[in-house]
Amino acid sequence: MGFDMFELTGPVLLVILAIIVICILISCIKVVPQAQALVVERLGGYQGTWGVGVHFKMPIIDRVAKRVMLKEQVVDFAPQPVITKDNVTMQIDTVVFFQITDPKLFAYGVENPIMAIENLTATTLRNIIGDMELDQTLTSREVINTKMRASLDQATDPWGIKVNRVELKNILPPTQIVDAMEKQMKAERERREVILIAEGEKKSAILRAEGKKESAILDAEAEKTAAILRAEAQKERMIKEAEGQAEAIRKVQEANAEGIRLIREAGADQAVLTLKSFEALTKVADGQATKIIIPSELQNVAGLVKSIAEVAKDA
Repeated sequence: MGFDMFELTGPVLLVILAIIVICILISCIKVVPQAQALVVERLGGYQGTWGVGVHFKMPIIDRVAKRVMLKEQVVDFAPQPVITKDNVTMQIDTVVFFQITDPKLFAYGVENPIMAIENLTATTLRNIIGDMELDQTLTSREVINTKMRASLDQATDPWGIKVNRVELKNILPPTQIVDAMEKQMKAERERREVILIAEGEKKSAILRAEGKKESAILDAEAEKTAAILRAEAQKERMIKEAEGQAEAIRKVQEANAEGIRLIREAGADQAVLTLKSFEALTKVADGQATKIIIPSELQNVAGLVKSIAEVAKDA
């Protein structure tokens, strides 16, 4: 009976051994997905780094020491107390974007890479902020980010880590500083408001003065134009009056000439013409002229008339 049990257990043991061997062989097959890498050790020493694909490791003597993510990773560190150059203590939290470039250095370079980056970030941040004043710290985020990225990238290079970006997430000054800054900003806004009101009043006064100036200029130009128009109208009126007087004189002269012509045609002698001249002289004397120029012919006629009068007296 004992022999039968030995015969029955032999095949079972073989099956069990076969299953164990198959499981071991299956466990030795490793598939590395995209953006990952495996650090493999053989008998405790570094054997190689497996990239994307199917790999087979030696049973028992080979083991996967570390699985490394090659994607860019983001770590948000807790706020760190820092002191500025003007002795103001504030809390600053940072966000670090990094990527593993060498799995071997990452596996063997430092014991805890994330903790090492956090501590390195805190010390680097304290060194940079310690050389800056509070106002400069609040307005120089980009400068601080650039300095920290350069410093961390250089320090983490032996660990197989590349720091792509460093961002200051929050800068939290003390409550007293925040209150003082709010009062300062309020005072600055009030000062700007007063300046804007003063500038508005100044511009308004300038515009009013310019308006008065333009109004005075327009009034003067209007008066000038009116005076010019009045002078031109008076000139035209005087010209028309002069033309009317000239026309009247011309018509009078034409009438006199016509009368003399008719007298001549009627056969009047020199004495009649002389008498007519006397009549014209009488009309001239009725005017407002202060001087009267008598032609020499009329003077001769006057002498003749005087002689005739004396002869008639003697007779």
